[in-house]
Amino acid sequence: MSEPTERFKKAARKKSAPVKKVALSAEARQAYEELVRSRDERDRAYGQFLPAENKGK
Repeated sequence: MSEPTERFKKAARKKSAPVKKVALSAEARQAYEELVRSRDERDRAYGQFLPAENKGK
């Protein structure tokens, strides 16, 4: 049992993927924020009356 086994070696670190950045105009950013906000409000209003097991997130 004095031989080192390869069973419990540290896992090699994964190389992270390069990050993609997107530049938006002020109008496009505002439109995207409104879209996200309206979707969130709609989901909240829909999930308000569902039973606890069906609410999702």
